[in-house]
Amino acid sequence: MPPIVAVIAPGMMGSAVATRLTAAGVQVRTSLTGRSAATIARAKAAGMTDATDAQLVEADFILSILPPGDALALAERLAPALREAKRKPIYVDCNAVSPQTVLGIDRVVRETGASFVDGGIIGPPPDVDSSRTRIYLSGPDAGKVTVLQQYGLWTPVQPGPVGAASAMKMSYAGITKGFTALSATMMLAATRAGTADALIAEMKVSQPALLKWLTPQMPKMPGKAYRWIAEMEEIAAFIGEDNPGSGFYQEAARFYEAIAADFEGPHTETKALEAFCEKAKTG
Repeated sequence: MPPIVAVIAPGMMGSAVATRLTAAGVQVRTSLTGRSAATIARAKAAGMTDATDAQLVEADFILSILPPGDALALAERLAPALREAKRKPIYVDCNAVSPQTVLGIDRVVRETGASFVDGGIIGPPPDVDSSRTRIYLSGPDAGKVTVLQQYGLWTPVQPGPVGAASAMKMSYAGITKGFTALSATMMLAATRAGTADALIAEMKVSQPALLKWLTPQMPKMPGKAYRWIAEMEEIAAFIGEDNPGSGFYQEAARFYEAIAADFEGPHTETKALEAFCEKAKTG
């Protein structure tokens, strides 16, 4: 029989993961208490069913897929229900958190008697070709979660203890999202200086591959920036405050904070980035 899986929460990634699972006959539970009408509609479209905390911990697997700043709080919230559960689920933290943070979540979960697996998602929300989205797993019980590959997910095991999958995720996101922050900063600086056209022209000659990668990615960034604030802070913690480079990611967090505020407000920076990318595609 297919397992029962709890996916928390039904955001863009969580609902896409749920869609892959429900399409394969898996019952997917989630928590919709306090969620917006749009989130509830997205969860229902993905085939997810609303559940209490007691019903969530009756699942075979709990996949925590949240903004990184909420990851520990979810484990602490579910801990009482996990202690009471007669049959313990495997709790998989799939969030973009540092190894230090994930070890704290591991302690909270294991104190309840449940098993814990470290996870890190790389790739877009999964679609029919879910191999483009990989949920890397690590820890002693990681192999038990690979059964979900039979139900539409791609779950490679990252060798190493709890923390290994998160370390790999931090390294990857540090390159991709860190580079996005750096590039957006320079796009906006060039726009303010009146040299955006010249920068685009030079990059078309000397960095065409880089420009080709940036132009479709950058307009998508402002709507995600609010989620990337805590992720940058987790990457800074992963590097370690005494090591060179940590400060860059603290500043990247502040940059994404400003972009998130602009996206919710005047759209000044957002529109400037969109205009830069449009010129790069058509100019």
